Amino acid sequence: MFDVDGTMAETEEFHRRAFNEAFSHFDLPWSWDVATYGKLLRIAGGRERIRYFWESFSEDRFDLSDSRINELHRFKTRRYAELVGSGACGLRPGVADLIRRARNARLRLAIVTTTSRDNIGALLSQNLGPDWNRNFDVIVSGDEAPNKKPAPDAYHAALDTLGVPAASCLAIEDSRNGLVAAVSAGVPVLITRSLYFRDEDFTGAASVTDDLTDLPDDFWFDPGP
Repeated sequence: MFDVDGTMAETEEFHRRAFNEAFSHFDLPWSWDVATYGKLLRIAGGRERIRYFWESFSEDRFDLSDSRINELHRFKTRRYAELVGSGACGLRPGVADLIRRARNARLRLAIVTTTSRDNIGALLSQNLGPDWNRNFDVIVSGDEAPNKKPAPDAYHAALDTLGVPAASCLAIEDSRNGLVAAVSAGVPVLITRSLYFRDEDFTGAASVTDDLTDLPDDFWFDPGP
């Protein structure tokens, strides 16, 4: 059960750039630097992140309605798709190989993320090809799970669709929010440290590794007969 942003690819700098370009396009006096964006990543979901920043940190007291936030986020999503569609954002080491090995072993794969389906498609079509979604039995995005991580809703939705016990699955995450979401749903977690979250507290994870080329010794595939 793969998370996407930070786990499958180091996408966050592309998201940050797309947010800032959206702010400029809509004449908002904001620019998120790396430190600010790192803090905002603790808020799951792009729309939620915009609203949280506006309510908590912005000194500009203009109105930012839900419809305006949605419009801003749509522009940001289109710009993000253009950026990753340029081929500049590859998958993290080991990700493509792990997907291939898992499919060869006849394991069922899922995506469980708070990012949008548009963002997933933009990244994976570029890196896995136009039929990328055939690799995954279930895709649960932020569009299907209104309560974002660390709420376990996305994992519950994926488990319900797969129809398998949580303990028989493995979540691959990069953040504390993702870890809490999966563990709350009863799913063991492998953490692959990412750029923005590598120093978070991962207590409760089954294992922690730097990337998916450095898997723990007990991570194995049974290809069956």
